[in-house]
Amino acid sequence: MKINKILWPTDFSNNAEQAVPYVQSLTQQYGAEIHVLYVIEDIAHHESWYGEFKDNHIKELMEWANKSATKRLNQVCDKYMDGCPLYIKHIAVGDPATEILKLIDKEEVELVVMTTHGQKGTFPFGSVTEKVLKNSPVPVTTIPIVPDTAA
Repeated sequence: MKINKILWPTDFSNNAEQAVPYVQSLTQQYGAEIHVLYVIEDIAHHESWYGEFKDNHIKELMEWANKSATKRLNQVCDKYMDGCPLYIKHIAVGDPATEILKLIDKEEVELVVMTTHGQKGTFPFGSVTEKVLKNSPVPVTTIPIVPDTAA
């Protein structure tokens, strides 16, 4: 089986970074392009916290979030994707699981690599991973995150 496109969704957490060695290995093994996705939560659809936000304030906050996400995505790719033949950065706004599933279809991704971080004793996946696993049209490789027990 040949894999040409791999999706690695990241939330810039240490947990998400634990998928990097797997992503690097797979891309080197298959010569696949990596699609790195970060999803910005759409704050315009939240109830107001302390009064109503005006449209221009929401626009400013979303522009700041996009600028910040672009900077972080560049840092992550510069740090981890140097040995990868091709990586493509994506930023989306909305529900993370929904945006991951949309990108799978849009870019014709053939494999998704993401981490899990569910609590011990409960379903072992976070809600985003669970939604992607249940709805993905392509294989999803999950990397279990072992909680730090040294604390």
